[in-house]
Amino acid sequence: MVDSLTPEQRSERMSRIRSSNTKPEINLRKALHRLGFRFRLYGRKLPGKPDIILPKYKAVVFVHGCFWHRHGGCKVATVPKSNTDFWMAKFARNVERDARVSQSLQEDGWRVFVAWECEADTPKKAELTANELARLILDKGGEASAFSEPA
Repeated sequence: MVDSLTPEQRSERMSRIRSSNTKPEINLRKALHRLGFRFRLYGRKLPGKPDIILPKYKAVVFVHGCFWHRHGGCKVATVPKSNTDFWMAKFARNVERDARVSQSLQEDGWRVFVAWECEADTPKKAELTANELARLILDKGGEASAFSEPA
């Protein structure tokens, strides 16, 4: 399938994709805040710059986009029809980097949780996700895999 946009139009459209302060992130942050959690954002000194850092609980939360980080079974995690080899390699690098970052944080004593875009794209879904996340964060033995498997 041929791209219906010119390279300039495609570049403009791709430049609008946010990497921080996305709607799912904001929804999840608001829901966590309502539950009484206080956190920091975008830990620049931590591997992978987690989206939400809860120092009191030694926990971090990544809010991953389903498309970019390959949320298994999600309808958003499709593969573009054109330039498939490029996209498959890019997705593989993203998933490998996510695993490496998660491993590094865990080795440093952090508990790593992943919330997916589709689990927080509306305030109602974010509320449900935040409740489950809060339960796991407050459970000192809670494993990240119980919430959502880090990529």
